[in-house]
Amino acid sequence: MSTGYILVRLFKVENLLPKTKANLKIINAKSRNIVYEKYNAFDISGKSTIIPLETVDKSLSQSPNSQFIIPYEIYDLEVSVEGVNPIIVRGISVFDGITSIQNIEIKDYNNTINLENLSENATVNEQQEYTSINKNFLMTPFVLKDVFVPEFIVVHLGTPNSSSENIKVRFIDYIKNVASSEIYPTWPEEAIRANIYCQISFALNRVYTEWYRNRGYSFQITNSTAYDQNFIKGRNIFDNISKIVDDIFNEYIRTVGNRTPFFSQYCNGTSVRCAGLSQWGTVDLAKKGMKALDIIKYYFGTDKELVRATIIEGIPESYPGKALRINDVNNNVKVIQKYLNMISKNFPAIPKIYPESGVFGRETEQSVKVFQRVFNLVTDGIVGRVTWYNLSSVYVGIKRLAELNQELEIDLGTGGIREPTDSYEPKWDGKYPGYPMKEGSRGNKVIEFQYYLKTITNEYNIPTDLIVDGVFGNVTRDTVIKFQKLYGLETDGVVGPYTWNKIVNVYTNL
Repeated sequence: MSTGYILVRLFKVENLLPKTKANLKIINAKSRNIVYEKYNAFDISGKSTIIPLETVDKSLSQSPNSQFIIPYEIYDLEVSVEGVNPIIVRGISVFDGITSIQNIEIKDYNNTINLENLSENATVNEQQEYTSINKNFLMTPFVLKDVFVPEFIVVHLGTPNSSSENIKVRFIDYIKNVASSEIYPTWPEEAIRANIYCQISFALNRVYTEWYRNRGYSFQITNSTAYDQNFIKGRNIFDNISKIVDDIFNEYIRTVGNRTPFFSQYCNGTSVRCAGLSQWGTVDLAKKGMKALDIIKYYFGTDKELVRATIIEGIPESYPGKALRINDVNNNVKVIQKYLNMISKNFPAIPKIYPESGVFGRETEQSVKVFQRVFNLVTDGIVGRVTWYNLSSVYVGIKRLAELNQELEIDLGTGGIREPTDSYEPKWDGKYPGYPMKEGSRGNKVIEFQYYLKTITNEYNIPTDLIVDGVFGNVTRDTVIKFQKLYGLETDGVVGPYTWNKIVNVYTNL
């Protein structure tokens, strides 16, 4: 037998609020034997150790096999947190020499069992079987003005017309999930990169052309492989794939002279063949020494190029174009020092930097290294493009939590983290701001009514994808309309004085 690895990361809120006190048990899915068990298995950053586990040899994942041969081992895990029923995750795939990362978010302390069944995740899918109906989806719709990388993408968990759930996912996490679901992490790196470029371009094409929203849907892409790409809610990702996505998440394929991200169709190339890229074919080409761009040109034509989107949503400061390192002195260093100090409030393993002087000294280098280690980046103490964008993304997320008065406090007695209690609620005055809020509005008053509305929808099981982020988008508008319909108000999707007062009244009487 060969060896693969599992790393578990535990959070209260996304990857921004670590949970530190929990027990971990790992079970072989076939034998049902417990292969790992540890009390207090998570560190101050919510991470387990990297746990070695038996798996099959990587040679089984280097060429197409019959459906009866699974080229990886499958494990289940159980996380026990005080006051919460056990969280069970089934079907974590472990490959030879690869670290599988399982992120777990504790969403509700009153849940019974949060079961994510991933045991049938068929990597290298029969992708994009375009039926005559689906071919009608390939016409060119109205497009956005500029190509940009969205901070989030809304994924419909089913075919377009199904009544399945919509979920809002960070774009970079969406690509990591898709790549981990579509291909094997043991493939040659250039094959992996070629496939990920296709997955990024495919998704950006759906976003840029507003494909589904132009047809009246509230989502941007589906997880149906008959129409789009495979996305498995809650699945594990692979460390090497994660690092590659971090490196190229804002690069995409386009035809020379055309601004639109290329609609890069692909299939597995064995049980399903298509006019686009063959996933298994990329493996053979990479083994022959071809680079990712050469592989892309082989399948899509020599007029294809790779370009980098310069607009990245949710990033307050663009990458300065040059890596920051020891002895640098400039304002960009001051920016990352500010980011690190904010992030360290939630991740206290990261040393604080005082003063925020703009001088990249040993103290800053050490903080960068700890940040890189906590977030599974290359630990070199240098702030290159990958570290810069990760710092920016985590900083923005934690800043949002701070605006919601949900920052963590350090529990000096235990060296751990004390989290907000279930009875906690932000301190707002409930007063109407004096002006109507509608789609496009932003700010603390938007956060306030979103929080009230989110609490109400949770209490009364009103389906919504609402996220409390201070941005009045189309999901917020749709949720407001649902509330207005429920309480007999004018259904205009605008939070004026009557809607505001009704929201506050319902919330305070819960």
